[in-house]
Amino acid sequence: MKVKPGAPVSYDLMLDDTLVHMNDLLGKRVRLEHKQLIRCCHCSRVTKKSFNQGYCYPCFQKLAQCDRCIMSPELCHYDKGTCREPEWGEAHCMQPHIVYLANSSGLKVGITRLNQVPTRWIDQGAIQAIPLLSVSSRHLSGLVEDALREWLPDKTNWRKMLKHEVEEIDLLAERVRVRQLAEEKIAVIDQSRPGDTLRWLDDPAMSFTFASLAWPTKVKTYNLDKDPVVDDRLIAIKGQYLIFEQASLNVRKYTSYDVSLSVASD
Repeated sequence: MKVKPGAPVSYDLMLDDTLVHMNDLLGKRVRLEHKQLIRCCHCSRVTKKSFNQGYCYPCFQKLAQCDRCIMSPELCHYDKGTCREPEWGEAHCMQPHIVYLANSSGLKVGITRLNQVPTRWIDQGAIQAIPLLSVSSRHLSGLVEDALREWLPDKTNWRKMLKHEVEEIDLLAERVRVRQLAEEKIAVIDQSRPGDTLRWLDDPAMSFTFASLAWPTKVKTYNLDKDPVVDDRLIAIKGQYLIFEQASLNVRKYTSYDVSLSVASD
């Protein structure tokens, strides 16, 4: 889903060439049906199974954007000359990145390209986020994030996030605390990579609110591979999830699925 910051965050679901403004559907009974067709988001090949949220298996095997280092950027091997697609790596990985603190199910550390702020934070369902450092490459951001795991988790508890069981945190104070803990360790990383740049930031924190009529007390999820039809009342939208009365749907998981949408007239 395409997102736009606001109070609340605005969501548009792309179906072929049509954008459906999902905020307008809160409180309505929505029917989503998987038409048993999946096309690779890169090459449009028809595939029986989607890999890595939208790719066919050949693309999953050959594309740089599907390599292990995308999920674990500290493992970047561009400098070794073994990147699957060096030009793609230069355009996407050898670009400014932000290391940040976010509050999606509690305090966590994360990384994103500079041009993905604040979209990345919204996609995680964060109610707050604050930049910590600016770095010149994805590899460096991964090394920094890996170092910060000594003090911070890097995962979101998605069940807690969906239930909206999260309290606000003083992120300005947390940024000071994390810098005091990690500054020496980060300096060692910085000195080991003279070709890169790293800078501590003092940007303000951002807060996000999400459209909701209610939040689930128990978390269940729809699986379009097992049951191709969702027919339920939409009660909230958060992260990349549509939250219904009976269960939630991770929209990003079904990238490349041919899905129809209709809304009950009541």
